[in-house]
Amino acid sequence: MLPNRSVRALLPRRSVPATADPSAGFGASLNPAAAQSSGRDGAARAENSIVDSAVYRDGRRVASPATLAQALDCLPEPGSMAWIGMYRPTDAQLHAAAEQFGLHELAVEDAIAAHQRPKLERYGDTLFVVLRAARYVDESERVDFGEVHVFVGPTFVLTVRHSESPDLSAVRDRMESEPELLRLGPEAVLYAILDAVVDGYAPVVAGLQNDIDEIETEVFSGDPRVSRRIYELSREVIEFQRAAKPLLTVLSGLSSGFAKYRTDDELQRYLRDVTDHATTVVEQVDSFRQLLGNILTVNATLVSQMQNEEMRNLSRASIEQNEEIKRISAWAAILFAPTLIGTVYGMNFDTMPELHWAVGYPMALLMMVMTCAGLYAIFRRRGWL
Repeated sequence: MLPNRSVRALLPRRSVPATADPSAGFGASLNPAAAQSSGRDGAARAENSIVDSAVYRDGRRVASPATLAQALDCLPEPGSMAWIGMYRPTDAQLHAAAEQFGLHELAVEDAIAAHQRPKLERYGDTLFVVLRAARYVDESERVDFGEVHVFVGPTFVLTVRHSESPDLSAVRDRMESEPELLRLGPEAVLYAILDAVVDGYAPVVAGLQNDIDEIETEVFSGDPRVSRRIYELSREVIEFQRAAKPLLTVLSGLSSGFAKYRTDDELQRYLRDVTDHATTVVEQVDSFRQLLGNILTVNATLVSQMQNEEMRNLSRASIEQNEEIKRISAWAAILFAPTLIGTVYGMNFDTMPELHWAVGYPMALLMMVMTCAGLYAIFRRRGWL
C-alpha cells in the first residue's frame, strides 16, 4: 500500500511568487489570482483544445472545471492538483494556457514546434518532458509514432498531444482507479504517462519481430521485392530507436533527482521498473537494427550469387551458341566447295578448259570429294566438328 501523503518528488520546493508573468524566466510558477486577471480571451480559446480537465484532492477527482481559471481556483486547497489534457492546440491556445500556468517560453516553443526528441528539461519549479509514443498498425504492417509534451508543476500537470497516441484517457482511468498512487501528486501522473508510453512499445517490438521473421523467410525464398521491405523496415527500426533510446536519458535524469528532491520511495521503485522495461526495449531495438543489417548483407550476397549464376548460364548458353555457329559455318564451307566447282563447270562455255576432256566429269567429282574431305579434316582438327 502506498503512503497516504502527498510529496513534491522530482521538483524543488520553492515559494510561489506573487505573479505568474511568463517573462519572469526560470522559476515562473502558478498563481491563481494573477492567472485569472490576465489572458481571459486567450483562455477561452484554450478550452477548445482541452479534452479533459480535472482537479484532484487526496487522490480523488473533486471537480471537472470547464475553464482553466476554474481549475486554478481550486488549487490553493491543500492536497489539490489539476490535470489538464490538451489535444493539438493552436499557438494561441497553448500560449493562453502557458500564461495561466506560468510556463517557460522555451518549453512552450518546443511544445508548439513539436517533432522533438525525447528529453527532460527543468525550468524552475516546472519539469518539461517530451515523449514519443509508438504503436504498431497491423493492417499496413507499419509503426505509427506520436508525441506528447508534459508540463509538471508543483500543483498541476498539463499534457499536450499532437497525435492519437499515447491514449492518455487510459492513463487517467488507471490513476483514478488507484487513488493511493494519484495521491502522490503530479510526479505520479508523470510516472503513469512514462509507464504507458513504455508499455506501448511492447506490441511494436512484437510486430517488428514478426516482420523480421517474415523477411528472413522471403530472403531465402528468393523474393526480389524483399530488398525494398528490408530498407523500409530498417527506417522504422531507426525511427523507433530514436524514440526509445533517449527515454533512458529522461529516466536517468529523473533518477538523479531522487535524493535531492526527496522522491517518495514507492515512486522510486515504480520509476526504476519503467527504466528496466525501457532498457529491455532499447536492447531489443538495437538487436533488430543489427539483425536487419545482417539480413541486408545476406540478401545482397544471395542476390550477387543469383546474378553470378545467371551470368554463368548466359555465358554457357553463349558458348553453346558459338559451338553451333562453328558447326554450321564448317558445314557451310564444306558444302560450298563442291557447289563452287559445280557452278563453274555448269556454265557450258565452249572455250572452258577440259570441257571436252573424257575424264573431266570424274575429275570434277574427285576434286569435289577431295576438297570436302580436306575441309572436313581441317575443321575436325580445330574442334569445329
